[in-house]
Order: sequence, then C-alpha cells, then structure tokens
Amino acid sequence: MKILVATEKAFAPVAIAQIREVTEAAGYKLALLENYKNISELLTAVSDADGMIVRSDMVTSEVLVAAKKLKIVVRAGAGYDNLDLPTCTAHKVVAMNTPGQNSNAVAELAFEMMLYQARGGFSGKSGSELRGKTIGIHAFGNVGKYVAEIAKGFGMDVYAYDPFVNEDDIKRSGVKVCKNAEVLYSKCQYVSLHMPANDKTKKSIGYDLLKKMPKDAVIVNTARKEVIDEDGLLKIFEERPDFRYLSDVEPDCKTLFEEKYKGRFIFTAKKMGAQTEEANINAGVAAARQIVDYFKTGSEKFKVNK
Repeated sequence: MKILVATEKAFAPVAIAQIREVTEAAGYKLALLENYKNISELLTAVSDADGMIVRSDMVTSEVLVAAKKLKIVVRAGAGYDNLDLPTCTAHKVVAMNTPGQNSNAVAELAFEMMLYQARGGFSGKSGSELRGKTIGIHAFGNVGKYVAEIAKGFGMDVYAYDPFVNEDDIKRSGVKVCKNAEVLYSKCQYVSLHMPANDKTKKSIGYDLLKKMPKDAVIVNTARKEVIDEDGLLKIFEERPDFRYLSDVEPDCKTLFEEKYKGRFIFTAKKMGAQTEEANINAGVAAARQIVDYFKTGSEKFKVNK
C-alpha cells in the first residue's frame, strides 16, 4: 500500500517525520513529491498511489484519471475547494479534509494583521488599540471559536453570526449572537470572515453588507477570496476613506488597491493561515491517521464528497 504526500508547498521536515511514523507503523509505504514544478510530476507520482495527502494542491479530473489505484485523498487543512469532489465520487475516491487542525494558526494570523493595521504598520505614527472595539465573527466554526477566545483576551466586544451553529453554543462561548449578517455588520468595527467558498457564499460579502459597518471599518478575510464581491469592495473603498481590508489571499483587484488605496490594506504574500510549524504538523499527521483509519477500519468520518 503506497501513500503519496504530494505538496507544492512542502510540509516541515518534523511533520514529514511524524507522517512517516504513522504510515510505516501501519505497514504502508510513504512516498514524497515535494516542491514539484509541473503537473506531469504529480501525474507520474500518483499513478500507483493508494492514498494521497495534499495541501493546497489541485486534485483535478486529470489527476484522478491518472491515479488508477487511488482510493482516498485527504486535504491537510479545513478548506477543500482544491479537490474536484464530483470526479472523486465518479472515480470512487473518498475525499476528506482535516477540520480544526489549522484553526488556531488562522485565528492568530487574523489578529496579527489587525494589530499591524491598528498600529499603522509600525510606521512610528500614532495608532489605535483593539481593547473596547467591537468584532463580529462571520461563521462560528473551529477558527471562529479561536478568534472569539483571542478577542476576549484583548478586551474586545465579541459578536457572531452563523445560521448553522446553535445559538446556545455561541452564547456558551461568551459571545453575543446576531440574528442575521446585516445586524452583525452594523454593530461591528471589525468583521472576521471564516466561511468556506461554495455556491451560497461566493461573492456574498458585498456592498450592501459592507456599507452597514460603522466608521473605521475593517474586514479581515482569512477564508477565501471568492467570498468577497470585489466590485462591491472597490465601491465601498471609493466612497469611504475610513474603510480597511486585511486579507490572507490577494484579491483579483490587487493592482487597483496598490494604485489607489495604499495604507488601507494588507495582503499576505501567499496564503499564510496554516503556515506555522504546529499547524503543519497537526494537519499532516491528522491526514495520515485518517488514511490509515480508513484502510484499517473503513472510517469515513471526515468525508466531504458524496
């Protein structure tokens, strides 16, 4: 049984060591394809793999056609929009993610960007503080819960909206519940986004929501760029010089931001949410354990395709 780790952005060596320990202890062979440069390398490597672990790597129909023996692919991370789920299903490949393993790293990044912005990029000029400010958490899943925990430590006033989470569960976290997104945005100077990108959420954060935010509004996006309606975002930036956008992924309209709105945005060089040693280890090892568990017991606990 061959388990392939295929990553354009390699796992940390300590993570690979632990992934190897898990797979080899189960009697499986571990193969590595790290820092590959073109799709042909992936197609060759996956041709005889029984299981595969990826990060942000695209698992397309082309990859799945080449993967003649593949039975399971695990995305080491929460988001799985890089996996072609219908084709996985068509080829009888179980697709999984590893929810929760990167959550703290993503939550901390949200605050790192917020602090950097609040202090004016450490330019030496007077900035502002987070204590006493309002923050809204749009989608209260694993990452949202960590954001709430950190925000309370900063002394922020914390609100959340998530139609898929029981209100009592949100309240038990010491967070105020908003009945809808419109209320959340109207109450909060900071709004932190944590929803997946799907048919319902893509371009769902647009002008009508953003215009409801109070003065000195800041949108923090450590989710996916697709959830933002960029036309609406540009419109609010044109109308309101107080508006700020902090994102862990560059928008398609990055050039316009650089030309017109310097000092009002922060975009990381590449998606950095999961880029900590701890998250690297947690997600990779969880993926390996899920593959082993699937082959040993048939468990499909974190399956994301039908």
